[in-house]
Amino acid sequence: MNKGKILIVGLGPGPEKWLTPEASAALAIATDIIGYIPYVERLSDRQGQTKHATDNRVEIDRARHALDLAQQGHVVAVVSGGDPGVFAMAAAVFEAVDAGSDADKAIDIQVLPGISAMQAAAARLGAPLGHDFCAISLSDNLKPWDVIVRRLKAAAEGDFVIALYNPASKTRPQPIYDAFALLCSLKTPSTPVAFARAIGRPDERIVLTTLGEADPSTADMSTLVMIGSSETRFIERPGQEPWLYTPRHYRVQR
Repeated sequence: MNKGKILIVGLGPGPEKWLTPEASAALAIATDIIGYIPYVERLSDRQGQTKHATDNRVEIDRARHALDLAQQGHVVAVVSGGDPGVFAMAAAVFEAVDAGSDADKAIDIQVLPGISAMQAAAARLGAPLGHDFCAISLSDNLKPWDVIVRRLKAAAEGDFVIALYNPASKTRPQPIYDAFALLCSLKTPSTPVAFARAIGRPDERIVLTTLGEADPSTADMSTLVMIGSSETRFIERPGQEPWLYTPRHYRVQR
């Protein structure tokens, strides 16, 4: 009987203390680790365990490889930073299953949650996600830019707190500039903004500003950008960085 399985594991934003016990247990029993190079390199080598590290933008290839190994009886941990279900490998694995064989669909697949970049950033900042919010990826690698524009407009119109993933990269420097230009035309300049980079890692950096004064060049692929709603506000603190929070109540707009 084939006892192969796939465990889709969220490693969290970086620190080992943010790796859940469930995720640690899954990594300990895996015969194979599959993932993007920086995530695989976070993990210590284990005797009898094989690492398969690959470059970026080959998610379906990774997923297909995991399915093939599971068919052979391997216990495969497919790893992602943050939470695997948030712009990460869980969707890629199920896309491969959806397009695969009946044997693929019979594989035992488990998704193990992790702390997302959005959650980690929110905890550092205070409580910016205290009311309704949405997450939007600015990457146009897998969707057209006009879809991103439509979603940004809808989020602004709905007055959500907006968490922007994948804001900029060396090959995509422009989207964050275009997104801020659009949002500046739809929201007030005093709207709080936070750039939360590499949260939990040694190079962590947080920049607090407003939509009207924000410098989009602050963002890179390690940055989570948080843009407040009309209710989001700073709490000033003597001699310290302010807290950023969104109240649980929403004032009636007249």
